[in-house]
Amino acid sequence: MSALQGLYRPTTVDEATALLRQDPDAKPMSGGATLVAMLNAGVIEPAALVCLDRIEELKGISVSGDGGVRIGAFTRHRETAQCRLELGELGVVRHAASQIANATVRNMGTIGGSISFADPGLDYPPALVAAGAAIEIASVDGRRSVAAQEFFVDWYTTALEPGEIVTAVILPPPEGGQGLYLKHCRVSGDYATVSVAVSATDSGRLRVAIGGCGPVPIRDDEADTILSADRSDAACARAGALLQDRADPLDDVRGSADYRRRLIPRMLASALRELASIKGGAA
Repeated sequence: MSALQGLYRPTTVDEATALLRQDPDAKPMSGGATLVAMLNAGVIEPAALVCLDRIEELKGISVSGDGGVRIGAFTRHRETAQCRLELGELGVVRHAASQIANATVRNMGTIGGSISFADPGLDYPPALVAAGAAIEIASVDGRRSVAAQEFFVDWYTTALEPGEIVTAVILPPPEGGQGLYLKHCRVSGDYATVSVAVSATDSGRLRVAIGGCGPVPIRDDEADTILSADRSDAACARAGALLQDRADPLDDVRGSADYRRRLIPRMLASALRELASIKGGAA
C-alpha cells in the first residue's frame, strides 16, 4: 500500500467537498469500518483521506418540519439501531441496523459510509428501498436528492459522482404500521446470503425489497400490489415468484445462485408471518 500524502479534517460539508474537488485522488472517510480494511488489503490506494468525523451536520437523527426523519451520514449503526423515535413502518431501517455485523462494527460504522460502499449483501440497502428513503448528496456544486432505489446502481456502484459525499438519509413521514428486516446468513453477523425488508403501513400498503440476490435490492411493484391486498399463502407464493424472476444472484461462498432464488419465497413467507405476529402490525 502506498503511503498517504495527507489526512484532512474538515469541519463543514463545504470544506470537505472543496478538498475532494481539489484532490480527485482523495477518498472521504466516515466511520472507517470498510475503508480501513480495504486500505489494509491494498484494494484502494488513495492519495489522501478526507475524514468526516468533525462535521457536526452529518451526525444524529432528527425529525424535519414535514414529519420525515433525517439520519445524518455520520450516524453510527448503534445510534440508528437504538433510535427511540416512533418510526412505524420505517422501523425496518432501525431493525436492519441492529443486525449489522457485531457490536464493534455497529459502534464504528456509519450509515453514510456503509451505503456508499454498496455491497449487495449489506443490510441497509434493502431496508432503505423498502422504506422509500432518499439519499442526500453534496458536492461543491450544491446538493441533490436521489431515491434509494436509484442510488444503488450496480455491483459496489452508486449514483455518487467524483467529489460527492452522502450527507444524510431522508425517510418520509411515517404513516404508522410496522417494519421488519429478516436475513439469512451462514453465521450471526455475516453478510446476508438473502435478506428481506418489509415496510407495512396500518392502511395496508406494503413494500418489499430483497437483498443479496443481485447487484442492487430487488423490488417488484406487482408483488407489492398483491401483498397490499392479500397476504394469504397463495398471494405470498405469487409475489415470491415475481421477486424470484427479478433476482440475478451470483454463486459465492455464501450460497449458489439457485439456492438464493429458492430462499426468496420462503423468507418472504417467514417475514410476513413474523410481521403478522407483532402486536399492532399491519396484518
